[in-house]
Amino acid sequence: MSLSGTLFGVVFCLVALVAISYIVEALRPAPKRPGQLDWAPDIQIQYLDLGDATVRYIKTGAGPNLLLLHTLRTQLDLYEKIVPDLARRFTVYAFDFPGHGWSDIPKAAYAPEDFYRWTAAFLDRLDLKQTTVVGTSIGGVIALLLAARGNPRIDRVISVNPYDYPPAGGVRKSSVAARLVLTFADAPVLGATITRLRNRFVSDLIFRGGVASPDALSDQLAREFYEVGARPGHYQGFLTLLAHERQWPRARNEYPNIKLPVLLVYGDQDWAPDPERARTRSLIAGVVAETVANSSHFLSLDRPQDLQRLIVGFSQPSSPTGLR
Repeated sequence: MSLSGTLFGVVFCLVALVAISYIVEALRPAPKRPGQLDWAPDIQIQYLDLGDATVRYIKTGAGPNLLLLHTLRTQLDLYEKIVPDLARRFTVYAFDFPGHGWSDIPKAAYAPEDFYRWTAAFLDRLDLKQTTVVGTSIGGVIALLLAARGNPRIDRVISVNPYDYPPAGGVRKSSVAARLVLTFADAPVLGATITRLRNRFVSDLIFRGGVASPDALSDQLAREFYEVGARPGHYQGFLTLLAHERQWPRARNEYPNIKLPVLLVYGDQDWAPDPERARTRSLIAGVVAETVANSSHFLSLDRPQDLQRLIVGFSQPSSPTGLR
């Protein structure tokens, strides 16, 4: 076959693949927004207008304010194993970031500053005060930025597996599927095409790469993680988020400004390389650091009791660390 014939064949296959991906996306059924939490039907689902997006959130319990921030591509249900027990000691808040879970999917850059702005607006709209902020992954970075910028509504921060290092050391390490999908995510045409062809099998492989024990992520939660990705506009927002992924490490430039008590928690099998963990610790004055055994990136699913213990201990007002 001639070179021109080969090139024609390649182009034809690519065009066909793109066309098929659009058909698959058009035929993908849109999920129905659930009216209650499967894991806690008694907790009311609420919605809050942040200006450019309406977000799903929950409020439950009584006591000091505690705000939970989830990871990239998950949702407030990431904390389903600890919210009910934490609600016995705290007034617990958690919300889905815009473009995540069942919140609105606005046209936005989904850059770190967008997530920071949305979180600060959430605190302001609900007039939360003296709040302990617990965040995992990008949620952990946002929590640290709130402290670094002196947000007056927070008292202390618990940052779990913060995603403040180059993307090559992040979710791409979770599985071969994640490496293949995300490596090409920002490639013109190809990235969007692969994303439109997403399926439950690949989704499960990627998400289960975030837990140390395969059964730590329930089938119900894995299914919901996949289903929210079928919402109209979701994949476009996710691709935009990935296009700004390399901005997250810049947050470390602000960590030396932190004056509040900070607990830094890592799973012993988290994706963050050891040198990156040490670098983050070195930038935060007075930081308390803990490593939880037999846990990976989604620590709240792997070791919920250990994380709950650390949250309760660090939130004791009698000491900067509160750990016993």
